[in-house]
Amino acid sequence: MRGYLVKKNKRYYAVVYEGTDPLTRRERRTWRAAGTSRREAERFLAELVQARNGRGPVFPGRMSLESYLVDHWLPTRRSNLRPSTLARYERETSRHINPLIGHIPLHRVTAADLDALYAALLERGRIDGNGLAPKTVLNIHQILRAALRDAFNRGLVTRNEALLAHPPKLRHRFSNKPNAWTALQLSAFLESSRSHRLWPAIYIAATTGMRRGEVVGLRWGDVDLSRRRLSVHRTIIAIAYETAESTVKTRTSRRVIDLAPDTVEVLRTWRNLQLEDGHTVSDDALVFCRTDGRPLHPHSLSQTFERLASRSGQPLIRLHDLRHTHATLLLKAGVPLKVVSERLGHATPAFTMAVYQHVLPGMQAEAATVFAALIATGDAIPARSVDEAVEDCA
Repeated sequence: MRGYLVKKNKRYYAVVYEGTDPLTRRERRTWRAAGTSRREAERFLAELVQARNGRGPVFPGRMSLESYLVDHWLPTRRSNLRPSTLARYERETSRHINPLIGHIPLHRVTAADLDALYAALLERGRIDGNGLAPKTVLNIHQILRAALRDAFNRGLVTRNEALLAHPPKLRHRFSNKPNAWTALQLSAFLESSRSHRLWPAIYIAATTGMRRGEVVGLRWGDVDLSRRRLSVHRTIIAIAYETAESTVKTRTSRRVIDLAPDTVEVLRTWRNLQLEDGHTVSDDALVFCRTDGRPLHPHSLSQTFERLASRSGQPLIRLHDLRHTHATLLLKAGVPLKVVSERLGHATPAFTMAVYQHVLPGMQAEAATVFAALIATGDAIPARSVDEAVEDCA
């Protein structure tokens, strides 16, 4: 067999010569989409010709969905995905996709098969027999959509059936407001748990809004005590309970956070304690680590916080909710939304607004009162404070 490439509308097609039709005496050719990169198209054409001649990979028609995902697609994603994301893809594939539809030939997977998969997972997808959360099923759909898109680009399927499927929709993504403590509750918790060894790590999480992986991945070279700031550009993640260092989630997650004097003092005291215990405090040394110097496991920090929160008598929240507490208290205190968004490392202030919209109604009420005060007092506001104008309006 032989073949050649044809380019149409910025997309390459692999055309393979199939011989002569015995009835019409016309040459038969098979066209398959080969993507937008000429190099990838040439590679795909070579593999296709080898498969036709019996010297290459198994022809796609004999390949099951499981074989495609495990043996072909996931290995190609290792260089493009974060380790934690790849581990999630592999976990969802082995637990939820392959047991139910992995046996179906790749080219015979239909939107109806995917819809049946989603319905089964929503009903009884968990090990205990209960259904998976809609968000988890949507994540599985996104994996299949990406995998079948690549299969289409390589000519292994005629279309991406995932685009025709009906995954669960998350219409109320931000309807449930995040859990957060009041300033009084946070203060009481910090006071009651001060004696614990990991208290400084929890204190930093509360006063900076950092994610737990960012806290345990912090190194002394990232901290500038004299300028009262720290930089966030790495994180420690857990993959199958093993820790690994990685870059932060997004470009905006790489940020500089200014510190209050009290926070600087906590870090300085912690640094001195580490020196007394014989730990190194060089630039590449972790700020928070185990007693033997090994990295602190993110799950361990969460479990420690939950035990301390339970003993403190305050409403039970997760360690991640300290991040929500940090943002909520700042917004209620009138700190600009953009500043809060930058401290948290959110992609945009709009995302911050969507997550913390439950805080904004009260702020809008204050804005309405200020505006009414401006109207009541006329244009002579510069000579008086807004607070005074509000008092007059009240």
